[in-house]
Amino acid sequence: MAKTEDYNLGEFTFPRGWFMIADSQELQDKPLALKFFGRDFALYRGESGRVVLLDAYCAHMGTHIAKNTTSFVVMDGQIEGDSIRCPYHAWRYGPDGKCDDIPYHDGPIPEAACIKSWQVEEKYGCIFVWHDPEDGAPDYDLPDMPEWDDPAWVRWQIDHMGELDTHPKEIIDNIADIAHLGPIHGSTLEYFESEFRGHIAIQRQGGGHKTLVTSNALLETDTWYTGPGVLMSTVKGLYDALMLITHTPVEDGRVKVWHALLVKSDNEKATEADIETARGYQEMSCQAFWQDFDVWSAKRPAVQILQLKNDGPFHKAREWYRQFYNPRAQATERQSKTDGVYTVDWMPALPEAVAAQGHRY
Repeated sequence: MAKTEDYNLGEFTFPRGWFMIADSQELQDKPLALKFFGRDFALYRGESGRVVLLDAYCAHMGTHIAKNTTSFVVMDGQIEGDSIRCPYHAWRYGPDGKCDDIPYHDGPIPEAACIKSWQVEEKYGCIFVWHDPEDGAPDYDLPDMPEWDDPAWVRWQIDHMGELDTHPKEIIDNIADIAHLGPIHGSTLEYFESEFRGHIAIQRQGGGHKTLVTSNALLETDTWYTGPGVLMSTVKGLYDALMLITHTPVEDGRVKVWHALLVKSDNEKATEADIETARGYQEMSCQAFWQDFDVWSAKRPAVQILQLKNDGPFHKAREWYRQFYNPRAQATERQSKTDGVYTVDWMPALPEAVAAQGHRY
């Protein structure tokens, strides 16, 4: 298992960016104990519906707030308003991480009685956290998805792919990897290009496909990373669809991965039959993604790629990725080394007619 320092990515062990940490459906009336970025968290939904993410350990005696089932604090209702009580001594923490009640203490609450609160957003049935080793505010937004509220589109159900003992760098390589599309996915490419644009990395491709289209039909995808952990792709195949793939570091060299697919129906409001069709198409998409996942689960780290000219711009993808492992003050300079469109000699670039349709990012 290779780690960040092995890839020479930069100063930070974990990258800056928005990352998925949970499926909204997982978060009910109990807190969730999570581990990401090598640290433990407590995730809960307040009575107002607000999602709160705190560091896991109580400032008093280090109790994990979200890992208890036997305390009467937990059994009687651990969440009060948008605050949560520690199972051990019932210290209560607000969504800002500050202790706002100690039931057996009448004096002022110590200023040190606080734990870190994290910025989270709930969108598209997912919960995301902003992670920044420098503790700065977000310097980019999560991607927009107006289709989520369009009744013609069938909302996804999240596919929990599980965890992988691989560094996320190995996953990021896919955005530039033209040569794997035929062997892994059965693609018969007609065009392919990569682009890097600030904090966004893009792959555009079209061709036949053995999973998501019928024989001799064209599958076209416009795929982009918004930062290092959130990938979306417009899919034109058997159906118009929007794919989501997210991966989040758990430890240095280990990631958790999710997949989902939003599918457009032919009706103004999707019917039960449309929903069933969409679920089937999402399963097909998940099977296609599983082909990548299967490789990642059984390969050694490619700390150095024996790169051929026609592999695709791996070197640019890796340089683009480094911006998130270094101080944000360096981001513009680092982006200047990669911004641009890249092609390979053996494959045409994006056709003008397709380019004229525009992009989402």
